Amino acid sequence: MNTYTLSNGFEIPVIGYGTWQNEDPKECIRGVKDALAVGFRHIDCARAYANEDLVGQGIRESGVPREEIFLTGKLRNAAHGYENVLREVETTLKDLGTDYLDLYLIHWPVVKGHKSDWKEDNIETWRAFEKLYEEGKLKAIGVSNFSREHLENLLENAKIKPMVNQILIHPGVLLDEDMAFCRENGILLEGYSPLSPIHTLSEEETFKEILRNHGKTPAQVLLRFVLELGALPLTKTIHRSRMEENIDVLDFSLTEKEMDYLKSWSHPDFSPRDNVNERPPQKLDEVLAGK
Repeated sequence: MNTYTLSNGFEIPVIGYGTWQNEDPKECIRGVKDALAVGFRHIDCARAYANEDLVGQGIRESGVPREEIFLTGKLRNAAHGYENVLREVETTLKDLGTDYLDLYLIHWPVVKGHKSDWKEDNIETWRAFEKLYEEGKLKAIGVSNFSREHLENLLENAKIKPMVNQILIHPGVLLDEDMAFCRENGILLEGYSPLSPIHTLSEEETFKEILRNHGKTPAQVLLRFVLELGALPLTKTIHRSRMEENIDVLDFSLTEKEMDYLKSWSHPDFSPRDNVNERPPQKLDEVLAGK
């Protein structure tokens, strides 16, 4: 598997397998095992997905050594704050059955209860990330859904700058200024939901022509699009055949004209995520709160 190199010199596989909404125990465990079997070595999960124990079981049952797997976790919205982070990471490590994470991210920049003090909240939260990074429990640290203003706040106050920003990336939602800022500051972009517009785009003749030009599927072209942006796409499926399809995107390149078309494409059904207003509790937050 090809890799990107993070700002700390740590290597990360250029494509990842996501576990969001994989809540059925058998499907989740099998999905992780199948992903590793077809060649994925980057597993993206989060405490809020409420399946870290299942992901951990899938990794153990796969037979792939832990050191060969790049494992990403994310902080729950309700677990911001220095002491909360320390406790949360210990729980995540226990559930996943590992003693370290390759990458850990702040899931959202503005969470419930911190609309007015999100700057201080993120700084305090990040201090715990830095501590765990220095202890070796987190091999790399980063953020998710952060815009330029959120990143600037951390860069101005952090000892260790974020190494990754995981955001929504696909045609129709590109935030050029935020993406350029990440590149300028050595922050690797990861793209989640890269296949969101697949059905809409597949109806367009120009997109069909791109498929014919390369002999590739719609999913493969959309994943390649993210790679051509210098970003890392995260895929999500429980079907092994689609996993095999999704990982087969390293043997072709899109032309400048094709990239221009995809970068400029827009549709009213697709828009960037709102990361300025408070993010409500995630599913696991509500479960843990007894709701």
